[in-house]
Amino acid sequence: MSTPVPSTPVSFSAATIARFDREVAKYPAEQRISAVMACLAIIQQEQGWVSTEAEAALAAYIGVEPIAVHEVTTFYNMYNQRPVGKFKLNVCTNLPCQLRDGQKALHHLEHKLGIEMGETTPDGLFTLQQSECLGACADAPVMLVNDRHMCSFMSHDKLDQLVDGLRAAEGQS
Repeated sequence: MSTPVPSTPVSFSAATIARFDREVAKYPAEQRISAVMACLAIIQQEQGWVSTEAEAALAAYIGVEPIAVHEVTTFYNMYNQRPVGKFKLNVCTNLPCQLRDGQKALHHLEHKLGIEMGETTPDGLFTLQQSECLGACADAPVMLVNDRHMCSFMSHDKLDQLVDGLRAAEGQS
């Protein structure tokens, strides 16, 4: 039987707390929880992902139970719940994209990257995820790179060009 590894509490820097303070100040005192999404984004910007320890520390700062923060982190796929690669590829697999080969696009990327959905390449460059609707059904199949860049009409050729271009930009042709 393995011994559980104790979690290490997270403490935020003074600069991070100052950023949280600016977000929380936008809401009435009894609605501090309203700043949770902005604060989670700050944590992710600074740490690359949101650990359960960071969720608990944020909950303590806001004054809510940790589950209230965890519910937000797990509801939105823009929050990384574990370390991810430099390029996070979210492929839409909702019905409209499915009908226009979204699942095939996901499988093509799995083959090209040598990983399965939910995994990160050994070099740490790519993490492949499926996502719910990205709101661009007319452009299906679509994917989102690093939660910022929408890619439309993702044929196998376009997917290859995207991955090869990102690799080349990192000097890993």
